[in-house]
Amino acid sequence: MFSRRTTTKVVATLGGIAIAALALAGCSSSGGNSNGPVTISLLAAGNDPASTKFANDLSTAFHKANPKVTVKVETRPAGTDGDNLIKTRLSTGDMNDVFLYNSGSLFQALHPDTQLQPLTDEAWVKEITDDFKKTVSTSKGTYGAPTGTTFDGGIMYNKKVYEKLGLSVPTTWNEFISNSEKIKAAGIVPVIQSYGDTWTSQLFVLGDFANVNAADPKWADDYTANKPNAKYSKQPALEGFAHTQEVFDKGLMNKDYASLTNVNALKMLATGEGAQYPMITTVISNVLQSNPDQINDIGYFAIPSDSGEPHATVWEPGGAYIPKTTTGDKLAAAKKLVAFINSPTGCDIQNSAGTPPARSRSAPARSRTVRPRWSRTSSSTRTTRRRASRSSSCPRSRARTWRRS
Repeated sequence: MFSRRTTTKVVATLGGIAIAALALAGCSSSGGNSNGPVTISLLAAGNDPASTKFANDLSTAFHKANPKVTVKVETRPAGTDGDNLIKTRLSTGDMNDVFLYNSGSLFQALHPDTQLQPLTDEAWVKEITDDFKKTVSTSKGTYGAPTGTTFDGGIMYNKKVYEKLGLSVPTTWNEFISNSEKIKAAGIVPVIQSYGDTWTSQLFVLGDFANVNAADPKWADDYTANKPNAKYSKQPALEGFAHTQEVFDKGLMNKDYASLTNVNALKMLATGEGAQYPMITTVISNVLQSNPDQINDIGYFAIPSDSGEPHATVWEPGGAYIPKTTTGDKLAAAKKLVAFINSPTGCDIQNSAGTPPARSRSAPARSRTVRPRWSRTSSSTRTTRRRASRSSSCPRSRARTWRRS
């Protein structure tokens, strides 16, 4: 599960870009010491195909490089069930030796200073980006290493459906609704929703945060301070809920929206059974597993705004953490695994599990570049207006950028 308060960067986008599979937040040489043989356990970031593949591939590669250390993989549910499982295991002292989880506000909710092993002095910490480091740190130390990429929240769409119906990527909400009605008239589901995985119901709201921030740069600070002007019951934040209600009232959602799962919703999008899906772009990794031949048929655009200048909300990657209950030889092995995740080999495994292949032809994203503005909030929100497809500090990974052609 991810939340509105998860650390975000806000990036202005003015056109229809495809999903950017962004470079990993930090990669370094693996390190640490353990006196093997030893067996440790790894709790994956979920039970979806991409999370499972990454965890299993990581376990295999790590054991090959470190024959004295065996890593047993366990998967977990996503959403609230996964959050509760992690919190319960930490509180009862029954957590896996390494676990993969969100950064940002959900990380802070784990009470890291008392429940996680500090990793501040590990060699790889100096190589991670400052933006990511803030999302896995407290005033007392750094507790997590990056896993995966930064990711956007907005609308994933089927480019072939758009091309077939002669549609252009919308920049205003009215244009989005107009497109959706034309898609519905063609017998295609306009807006896919997958409330069978409850966390997916948030995207019209969470993905719109960048537009909220553009309309009121002080909104996040005021919301954190519980000021009466910054409430989701008032504009501009109310807009995300209003959008959710409108697509329902106009019959633009799939009939099985209440039970459809995220994995099956992505299959609908990939095959063109549905045309648009409010979603975070990190899930493109599951399309890579289920529908690899259609991976490049899927694009992305920011949630349209009334101003006609939409902004995309961007989250920092998740993290790899070690609980306080992991000690001795297991702790040494766990630290070595965390370092391995962000080694060149670990980066390659992450890319293999979740990054779409490079396109031979590409079109530049239409966006403007201006000086960044900083807004200090409890979620370390950063407001920038620059190119939507960009790299962070994992130069030795083979991370790729996927664009619309």
